[in-house]
Amino acid sequence: MARILALDFGQKRTGIAVTDELQIIASGLTTVDTNELLNFLSDYTSKESVELIIVGKPKQMNNEDSQSEEFIKPFLEKLTKKFPSIPIQREDERFTSKMAFQTMIDSGLKKKQRRNKALVDEISATIILQSYLYRE
Repeated sequence: MARILALDFGQKRTGIAVTDELQIIASGLTTVDTNELLNFLSDYTSKESVELIIVGKPKQMNNEDSQSEEFIKPFLEKLTKKFPSIPIQREDERFTSKMAFQTMIDSGLKKKQRRNKALVDEISATIILQSYLYRE
């Protein structure tokens, strides 16, 4: 089986998570500068088989798209053109940053480590991927 990638897309940074080949375990992979994201994904997919990309869908409490969605849509068009053979699905990402921060506290990370926004993005991507896996 191929892996599933999940992206917590941000204007500056994007957190990335990936499943194992059996698609059972979601793990944080890295956080990359969003300007380098397509290059990173090209490199990654040349080395690893990816069958699906999950992109977080930011929503407001009333279930409407958040303002961040306007930055994600152009990226999704580029992503679809760059990887036409890999399907893209969306997953609700409400509360993932708060959940990621709480995970950092629960795991005993010190205050200085919890300020690492790149780590929050990576953990958020992992939560998005876990959410997808649980639903499937």
